Amino acid sequence: MQALSALHLVLDEPVPRRPPDCAVEDWLAFLGHRWNALVLWHLKSGPKRHGLLAQHLPGITAKVLAERLAGLEGRGLIARRNLRGYPRGVSYELTARGKSLVAVLDRLELWAREDEALPR
Repeated sequence: MQALSALHLVLDEPVPRRPPDCAVEDWLAFLGHRWNALVLWHLKSGPKRHGLLAQHLPGITAKVLAERLAGLEGRGLIARRNLRGYPRGVSYELTARGKSLVAVLDRLELWAREDEALPR
């Protein structure tokens, strides 16, 4: 970035800045937080309880998983459902909005795999 800034100073042009309300960059930053995309990926196969998600995400702490789930729920990507019966608990599942985002991530994964296969 310093080289780019120096080049712009030499050319007497302003350094490009992102638009202040760039939705794509905001979403990429959110998905770039460790675990967010992985939690969505594990929920695409169906509802899961907190403990099962934790098993699928080795290395995540219960506190961080709870924070990530709350953030995903806050963005309307997942829904928290109270379970009846014994043992009581909650499960998490993708909302329609979450499913639409997972479809975009699936397409991005396909693109990345195709890109990997290209000769360099």
